[in-house]
Amino acid sequence: MIQTMKFAVLGGGSWATAIVKMLLVNQEKVGWYMRNSDAIGFLKIQKHNPNYLTSVTFDTDKLELTDDINTAIEKADILIFAIPSAFLETELQKLTVSLKDKIVFSAIKGIVPESGLIVGEHFHEKYDIPFKNIGVITGPCHAEEVALERLSYLTIACADQEKAQYVADNLASSYIKTKITKDIIGTEYAAMLKNIYAIAAGIAHGLGYGDNFQSVLMSNAIREMKRFTKRIHKIDRNINDSAYLGDLLVTGYSTFSRNRMFGNMIGKGYTVKSAQMEMRMVAEGYYAAESAYKLKATFKKKVKTPIIDAVHAVLYEGKDAKKVFKALTEKLD
Repeated sequence: MIQTMKFAVLGGGSWATAIVKMLLVNQEKVGWYMRNSDAIGFLKIQKHNPNYLTSVTFDTDKLELTDDINTAIEKADILIFAIPSAFLETELQKLTVSLKDKIVFSAIKGIVPESGLIVGEHFHEKYDIPFKNIGVITGPCHAEEVALERLSYLTIACADQEKAQYVADNLASSYIKTKITKDIIGTEYAAMLKNIYAIAAGIAHGLGYGDNFQSVLMSNAIREMKRFTKRIHKIDRNINDSAYLGDLLVTGYSTFSRNRMFGNMIGKGYTVKSAQMEMRMVAEGYYAAESAYKLKATFKKKVKTPIIDAVHAVLYEGKDAKKVFKALTEKLD
């Protein structure tokens, strides 16, 4: 049996803030690493994150706040990383302590640019953490709805089901329902891919496409996700489960979705740079589009990904969104 373990959350954004809120329902103390020392100082006095989910107040006596990533890691048994994938390795370069005896769960939806790997594989390959000590936390779940305590669902993946259940139990509450799975790779890739499809949904909305097209886009997206994840890791998974289809739908349709918001701005004529500058939050799908596009080029057998190709063409090849999506409409069914 797993003994009582101590959690630390690493990251200062909205999802990290939401995870800390969830854990505090079940934990007396939670470690929280934020690189922004000013934000920590504000939080200690005002009792809320100054930049994200500002409506969520914390009992700071229950928080072990630090701007030193090594301190946070040293004091915890289970680490939940919620740092955007584009900046993860930069933060990990600060490490002077080992991760080998830690249980690491990723709440990150993306591929680490420096290695081209999903987060779990990156920790395994670069930091020698065994897969039995690596897990994934995925939705469908928006941080903003956690803040409002609206009923939400999480899927916790880990090869060691006892560890998955322990994390699931500590995230569960009256408004958070959890389930566990062994499909670490599939759920993590699905979490990355759905952000690309949400950008596509946003671009379509910005271009003036309506609900009828959006429904076709999403139905094609889930089939594209199935083909992609099957090529990456072929196991018996039900792509219609909430960890895959549910997470795709909420990210593609919700007004809380930063990836849809980013895509919407692109569809309305913003350049990539201007859209990124206007948004205060990171749209993971931007980085994921490049990673997924490069990754599929390595497949021995080609996989049909017209939506990923379209998003990549707009974001990275400078193609006109209107023309690209007009061509895409002929490839969907």
